[in-house]
Amino acid sequence: MTLLSASPTHLARDVDVSDSEAVEILNLAAKASALERPNGTHTNVVGGGQTAWDMLNDEKFSSYITTSCVDLDNILGGGIKCKEVTEIGGVPGIGKTQIGIQLAVNVQIPQEYGGLGGKAIYIDTEGSFMVERVLQIAEACIEDMAEYSHHFHKDFQACKVKMHPNNILENIFYFRVCSYTEQIALVNYLDKFITENKDVKIIIVDSVTFHFRQDFDDMALRTRLLSEMALKLMKLAKKFCVAVVMFNQVTTKHLEGSFQLTLALGDSWSHSCTNRIILFWNGNERHAFIDKSPSLKSASAPYSVTTRGIRNSTSSCKRIKMM
Repeated sequence: MTLLSASPTHLARDVDVSDSEAVEILNLAAKASALERPNGTHTNVVGGGQTAWDMLNDEKFSSYITTSCVDLDNILGGGIKCKEVTEIGGVPGIGKTQIGIQLAVNVQIPQEYGGLGGKAIYIDTEGSFMVERVLQIAEACIEDMAEYSHHFHKDFQACKVKMHPNNILENIFYFRVCSYTEQIALVNYLDKFITENKDVKIIIVDSVTFHFRQDFDDMALRTRLLSEMALKLMKLAKKFCVAVVMFNQVTTKHLEGSFQLTLALGDSWSHSCTNRIILFWNGNERHAFIDKSPSLKSASAPYSVTTRGIRNSTSSCKRIKMM
């Protein structure tokens, strides 16, 4: 039996929706069936549907945002991937905000230098965003491009005039949110904002957890609000081909008779992202570990936080460890 031949009552029973919702579904199906493609096939009933072949071709043209750490980019397959939601968590002082600022700058690297030439949205829930640090990393980024140009290009002077630290700051849309209601309202607003600012290529939430860990007695409500927010961020990533990076805090969890550090918001939240990266200390060296990903191998790589931003580890032991 085809969808169009089903009655509203049967459809409502089979897919567990109300009669009115079943009528809406059938109306949508009827309208879609009237639209013919040039080759005579019907369009998808649900907007956004595509074949596996289309998905494979899309993968070939995936866009990435470099972290400025070669080792970290290598285990990520090229950097932070667009159209995906990446969660990055770790203890205080491990460099989460530093990575966020670095990505907000790097997304603006021009296409002729291997970048996206895009803009960034930075959502600050903790007040940890430092504009002076952004300027410092922006200046280092431009110096890196100048060095790259010296080796590979002869026309950097024209590009140098266009790229100025002030321009980089102007292309970071900063939002300071002070409550979970403001955070939810802002996420709901982003669809309209990105539609009006089409060059946005990354959304950074630093951190997604902060307001949801403060005085929240109704855990069921918290879980529902977080799930709805995560779903909207996933839809934004797909719809606008942007990277979404959410930073998370850590908490303690009782496992096998002892307390261990784990990312906050519980196990159900771990399903709200495409990739999950855990930052940790190994002695005096910072490491990033791919804890979850449908397409990347579990691996860890060292990185450093320097005056110029995120860079390769200064340690002589920089071998990537495959788990």
